[in-house]
Amino acid sequence: MKKLLIAVLGLLAAAAHAQDAPPIAAAADLKFALAEIAQAFEKASGQKLKVSYGSSGNFTHQIEQGAHFELFLSADENYIFRLADKGIAADRGALYAVGRVVLFAPHGSTLKVDEQLADLKAALADGRLKRFAIANPDHAPYGRAARAALQHAGLWDSIQPKLVLGENASQATQFAAAGSSQGGIVPLSLFKAPEIAKLGSFALIPAEWHAAEPLRQRMALTRKAGETARAFYDYLQQPAARAVFVRYGFVLPDGK
Repeated sequence: MKKLLIAVLGLLAAAAHAQDAPPIAAAADLKFALAEIAQAFEKASGQKLKVSYGSSGNFTHQIEQGAHFELFLSADENYIFRLADKGIAADRGALYAVGRVVLFAPHGSTLKVDEQLADLKAALADGRLKRFAIANPDHAPYGRAARAALQHAGLWDSIQPKLVLGENASQATQFAAAGSSQGGIVPLSLFKAPEIAKLGSFALIPAEWHAAEPLRQRMALTRKAGETARAFYDYLQQPAARAVFVRYGFVLPDGK
């Protein structure tokens, strides 16, 4: 009986500890960079975090509907402004990074990568391109940036029948790397991770090609935020965290 009581108390303590971990919503392009930063924060502070990754648009809708998140890292600052204007975010938050997109082709693809998308245009013309992945522009900022780049190159109309849409940037990257796809336009940050970089080659698309969708990534605490979420929010703006963002290809707000 005593052993059973100890076991039950242990389970209750573990459950309480898990509940103490603040739920955090993060754009899918942060999957590797934020995981590294969160791990360092947990080690330094002794506090646990519960991070969920997905599309910024979907998270915004969930938060508006009452989903319990204490901190939201969006890939598009306009979602943060929207939540702030509705009084859901504590304030208009902080710009933490600016993202970039790349043209990616997996090993074995007939598509050659170049920053001007010249071979992508040729592949559309000669029939080599069968499937091409981007995140869904309806709710994923990286999908909108991909669309803007394709529009700049004059390829948007012709490529639409070939598009495979990921629910978020991470899923679009999975689709782009699949053997049934010739490639895609996806976040640079994901291809800075060794496990993704080894899957193929990429070329950085000029930022001015998607100037209308600049990927200004902003974060904000919600009004439900507790002490741990607030501490992590502050930690994300410190030099150690900023250095990780840079290593994963992000441009810092001050241009460094």
